[in-house]
Amino acid sequence: MATRAGVRVVAMIGGYLVASGNGLTPDAILDATRSAWEFALVFAALGLALDLVFRTDRALWRYVSIVDVGPIVRTSLLTAAIFLVFSFFLDRGASLPRSTLLIAPIFDIGMTLALVLLRRIVHDKEALLAIAPFVGSRDERKPLIVVGAMDRVETFLRELARSGEAYRPAGIVTDTRGAATRELRGTPVLSGAAGAFEILEDLTDHDIEAAIVFLDDTLTPVDFGVERLGQLRTRGVHLLRVPSLVEVGGKADEPVMRRFELEELLARPPVRLDDGPLRALVAGKRVLVTGAGGSIGSEICRQVASLGCGHLVLVDNSEFGLFKIEQEIATRWPTLSRREYLYDVRNKALLKDAFEAERPEVVFHAAALKHVPLMEKHPCESVLTNVVGTWNVAEAANAAGVKHMVFISTDKAVDPPNVMGATKRLAEAVVRAQQTGEGGNTRFSVVRFGNVLGSAGSVVPTFRAQIERGGPVTLTHPDIERYFMTIPEAVQLVLHATAHSAGQPDGPLGVFVLDMGQPVKIIDLARQLIGLYGKVPGKDIEIEVTGLRPGEKLFEELVDSTEVAEMCGQSLMCVTDRIEGVRMTERMVHKLEQTARTGDNAAARTLIFDTLARVRAVEDERPGAEVVPIKRA
Repeated sequence: MATRAGVRVVAMIGGYLVASGNGLTPDAILDATRSAWEFALVFAALGLALDLVFRTDRALWRYVSIVDVGPIVRTSLLTAAIFLVFSFFLDRGASLPRSTLLIAPIFDIGMTLALVLLRRIVHDKEALLAIAPFVGSRDERKPLIVVGAMDRVETFLRELARSGEAYRPAGIVTDTRGAATRELRGTPVLSGAAGAFEILEDLTDHDIEAAIVFLDDTLTPVDFGVERLGQLRTRGVHLLRVPSLVEVGGKADEPVMRRFELEELLARPPVRLDDGPLRALVAGKRVLVTGAGGSIGSEICRQVASLGCGHLVLVDNSEFGLFKIEQEIATRWPTLSRREYLYDVRNKALLKDAFEAERPEVVFHAAALKHVPLMEKHPCESVLTNVVGTWNVAEAANAAGVKHMVFISTDKAVDPPNVMGATKRLAEAVVRAQQTGEGGNTRFSVVRFGNVLGSAGSVVPTFRAQIERGGPVTLTHPDIERYFMTIPEAVQLVLHATAHSAGQPDGPLGVFVLDMGQPVKIIDLARQLIGLYGKVPGKDIEIEVTGLRPGEKLFEELVDSTEVAEMCGQSLMCVTDRIEGVRMTERMVHKLEQTARTGDNAAARTLIFDTLARVRAVEDERPGAEVVPIKRA
């Protein structure tokens, strides 16, 4: 405000000097100052009053934009008009040359905008570097190719200019029509991906470190070709993206860009969902996550923290996993109320104590044993964690008055030929028994999805390790297929399914299945990953087929023949049984637990599939239905 007042004083004196026609000699300037200083003070005071009335003093000059120029011009012209009226009523305007009040606002507007521009230049590194060639300095930042829609690119370039990132825009790739052969903020718009590759290859030929950033889903890394991206990566080009709102977590000092994980480059474009229902689900709520240190559990913790949960409870039996996610939450959301428990879901008493102490409103049960071949060797452990642990969590949730509990299931629970899938299907039956049971107010949901790229024990980390060792990359069958999505997308869809269920308290209960697109052949995934390392499959890195492992299926399904599925939301299917009344009784769970605790793996395996056969007989119940044993691996 003091700056604007000073500008108006100088503008009035300058207007008087020009209007008097006495030239710009020192004597003329001194005479104009003596004659006009009183008018200048009144002009400045009047302008200050109008600034306060119209709140133009609130604009931050460092961030001023075209929108803020209008109020500056308006108050300057209005100040001159009101001053003219006052001077006319006082002495018919005889004290000032008539043209003074035409020139003064021009000076006022011009000098104010000049100061605004100067302030923007000082704080806008892009503007400073734009004038660098004229002052003999050199832009040492790394060249950056920006990919995205033009509106998004324009916003990004502004943010990049203010951020202090060590990159300068060297070209823009967009699918926006009419943008070719033009420029945006001094950066040329290139003719598609070919132009971008030409620039990047030229830069790397001269040992200049460069990068390419993808801003949205209009053009993705997949559109650029995995092989070409792999070549660029081997030449040192960084593949970047902008962080999501979940990753930023509301912090203003987060970097503008982050590096792509290889898993993200392999995945299809993620589904973008409105976070309004998700925020309504957890904002201000007490949320408990089991398996909080695992791949899915830790991402659930991040997303509910970013959505503003009131209190976060982390439960896991892995000391390192729990420590790692607790430290991350403490660093990124330091004000978030939280508590961690190093508890095993198998321990019913400890679990009940935690629920009673924390009184969560929403529970995400992600704790599980999920490695198929390993569970074939350890069916007792699979029962205790996947079935008994789920029963314990559900019972504790009911006893503590939890409003909503969500069980994270898997596509391997569909027609399961293996122990892991069978125990997860029994765990689904446990939760669905709670859905149809009496005496509790907790709403239970089951969310079923397939493989998650980059999760612990998944195929991509295994392939990466094999490629980095020089190969070979091993897979079990050339025709094996799986559904894939990234960890953040899977968790976002889990939250979306939960919000959908919570928003329909009187709606049908069943299993929510995430639409994961088309299944992917594992051999194609291996070839793409080899390409991203800049290698040629079959030449630089061999691919070997080792044969199916115990309990492994060629193809996974999301829904089986005993279920009916229909779309009930974006990328979301609701699955219900053909016959209602599926129950998993406490007696069944107790018998499974007793057998598992004996350590008799053969007996546990037999009982798992016998129990599943009885449950499915209820699902297929019709006159004359018989219990049909489940096919075992």
